[in-house]
Amino acid sequence: MSLHSHMNVLDFTLQSLLRRKFKNLGIIAVFTFIVFIAGSILFLSYSFKREAMLILKGSPQLLVQRMSAGRHEMVPVKISKYITGIPGVSSVEPRYWGYYYDTLVKANYTVVAASTPVSENNRLLRGRLPGKDETGVAALGRGVAKARFVDLDGTIALLSSAGDLLEFRVVGIFESESELLTADLIVISGPDIIKLFSMPAGMATDLAVSVGNETEAPVIAAKIRAEFPDTRPILRKEIIRTYDAVFGWRSGLIVTLFAGALVAFIILAWDKASGLSAEEKKEIGILKAIGWETSDVLEMKFWEGLVISLSSFLLGAILAYLHVYFFGASLFAPALKGWSVIYPDFRLVPFIAPYQIAMMMALTVIPYIASTIIPSWKSAITDPDEVVRG
Repeated sequence: MSLHSHMNVLDFTLQSLLRRKFKNLGIIAVFTFIVFIAGSILFLSYSFKREAMLILKGSPQLLVQRMSAGRHEMVPVKISKYITGIPGVSSVEPRYWGYYYDTLVKANYTVVAASTPVSENNRLLRGRLPGKDETGVAALGRGVAKARFVDLDGTIALLSSAGDLLEFRVVGIFESESELLTADLIVISGPDIIKLFSMPAGMATDLAVSVGNETEAPVIAAKIRAEFPDTRPILRKEIIRTYDAVFGWRSGLIVTLFAGALVAFIILAWDKASGLSAEEKKEIGILKAIGWETSDVLEMKFWEGLVISLSSFLLGAILAYLHVYFFGASLFAPALKGWSVIYPDFRLVPFIAPYQIAMMMALTVIPYIASTIIPSWKSAITDPDEVVRG
């Protein structure tokens, strides 16, 4: 078949689509909406996972927490001496941090000591971090600063566990490669955090263990657990796996909420696959009667399905991209970020892997093209006179 013949088939296909433009526009609208939802969820969830990986790049290979009645408790700092002596352990750093509920804005803050590493990816937008033993000063995440209407050299007051009102002068405001980490963050000195949360002497929130060879971390964790049965060693890869599971579960929850739209698309594809309309069958019969081959009819239907599905896919994918990366994914972001009052205000870095596009096309474009070609093939192999007469 010559190139000219292929062009004639394509031209006829486009003319056929225009003759049924209202029906095809309806299909394109539904198809685009489905791709928009799927694309938005896929782009957003994978971008959040990438942001989480950026955070966890600088986290300790191993965390040691103490458990009591299934809940996280303060851990004695003195057990650091034993852990340091385990072969393969580079260092052990006590970490002091906790959650503070602010009754003024009804939000939870994450408060950490200045000696506690937050992440290798942090940088300050303005100002500086408090000194290790410098009291009465704090560095805030942008979400906290915005919620409490404070700026550099302003003051923020926090109520301690003992009922004392502690005032801190703001010496820095955070910006981060991933604001998921620092939006609700407050950094103060070690003595101040101990006073704020009334931490007992010789106790820390948890222990950060640095391991020379990360493949040895599970063995080291097992030794710590065997020596101190009331502790829970947590590997970095376990935290990464948890983040992955959480975002995957929340993505699935959003898909479930839009199950009605997905069902509509399935019904649409099933309707296409169950058979052609009388007008379409008659058109195929006439084409066969005037000399078209079965292969020509199948090529026409292939182009018809490809034009509709690919146009819908591209339009839906573009809208999903704009929604996620230019408009902050306003429809789905709160469900994936969590239920915090202070949402991180940041623009996600575009992260689109080829397999994401391939997976979306496999779930939408290919089934639609198949549902267009199969019933057309059945009509094309039938006697033209029988098809035209119905």
